[in-house]
This record gives sequence, C-alpha cells and structure tokens, in this order.
Amino acid sequence: MDIRLNRYIDHTMLKPEATEADIRRLVAEAVEYDFAAVCVNGCYVGYASQLLADAGSTLLATSGHDRSDMPAVAAVVGFPLGAGSTVAKIEEALVAIEEGASEIDVVINIGAVKDCRWDYVRNEIYNLAQICHRSGHHPALLKVILETCLLTDEEIVECCRICGLAGADYVKTSTGFSDGGASVEHVRLMKEACGDELKVKASGGIRTLSDAKAMLDAGADRLGCSSSVSIMEELAKAGD
Repeated sequence: MDIRLNRYIDHTMLKPEATEADIRRLVAEAVEYDFAAVCVNGCYVGYASQLLADAGSTLLATSGHDRSDMPAVAAVVGFPLGAGSTVAKIEEALVAIEEGASEIDVVINIGAVKDCRWDYVRNEIYNLAQICHRSGHHPALLKVILETCLLTDEEIVECCRICGLAGADYVKTSTGFSDGGASVEHVRLMKEACGDELKVKASGGIRTLSDAKAMLDAGADRLGCSSSVSIMEELAKAGD
C-alpha cells in the first residue's frame, strides 16, 4: 500500500467491560503504531488523555523527539443507541471535550431518521457541531454514526445530506453493536453522497488487512478498528 495505513485507524475499545488496564494497553499500542486516534467511552476520556500526555512527555524526555502528532482522543456520545435527548448528547459532548477529546463520535437519532423527522435530526447535529467547533475552545471533529445496517439506501443518502448541511465533519457507518457493521457497498454509497463536503469513517467488523483495504478502496477516510494491531502485523508480514 502506498499510504500510511496506521494514520487512517482509530484504535477502538468500547466494550462495556473495558478496564483501566485495557485503556492503558490501547493507548500504548496507539502510541507504538502511531494510530490517528484512540476511541473510548466517555468515562475513559480523561484517563486516555492523561496517558497520551504522559507518553508524549516521556518521549520528549528520553529521545528529545516532540511527537506533535500524538493520537487524538475520540469519545463516543449517545452510544450505542442514539436515543438520548439532544440536551443529554450536548452535555456529554461538552464534558468529553473538556476532559481532552478532540473528536466526538455521536450516534444519530435513528428513530427520528426512520420517522423522517429531518428537522429534528438536522437541529441535533447542528447544535453538536456548534459545540465541537465553537470559538474559545479547542476545536473537535464531529463524526455522526448512522448505523447503516438499520437504514435504507435512501435514508443513508439523506442522512449524509443533512449532516453536511448541519456542519458535521464525518459520517460513520456503524457502532459495531447493532445488526451489522461496515460494508463496502454502504461506504461507497456514503462517499458518493458526501462528495468533498464530508469525510467517511468505516467501522464495525474491520478485522483483517483485506477488510481495511476494501474500505479504503471504497472511499473511507478513517477506519474504526479494535483489531488494529493484528491488521498492522498482517501488513508487516505482507511486506507492504
């Protein structure tokens, strides 16, 4: 591959039984492989942020090398159902940003999408985008999880359009906790619908190098993976 695959990966740990030891390992692996981000539940945002800050300080002290591109912290919001109130999602995003998250992965209100309550969907995403992008605070990217396995192609396309109008930065396929994960067909559909206005994150079920390559070939700009290390080991073995 003629790309830095590691820089496309959000190294992810979202299982409900995740412990501090799991987060320490996640962060250590993200630093070792220079992944784009670690993606964690809200309760671990502050912990992951501090671990990354400490890792950066240690690297500077021991090698004199300033890693200005340390992995970001991505926090999930309204996860995994998306059915919380807009006020609750905004507060959750605010707390995550204050604790060090520079990326917010929020689950869209799937019921509102199925009801075609597009004003509700747009207003929620707009308000979250304002929180993430507001001046006077370090900016955060907003990624909107569509849970594509629950939507029709027409609903996916409309969600992409609405998210673009509302100011999101990415649309994302899946939580990994529903009936299915990312598919090449849905990634390609989302990329076509978004054009240059939004980026696309594929997540859910990306476990092999072949999976990762397929998603990138379909147009994904970021990959959410819990099998990130094994994918990189597979890449190294392939000599790619």
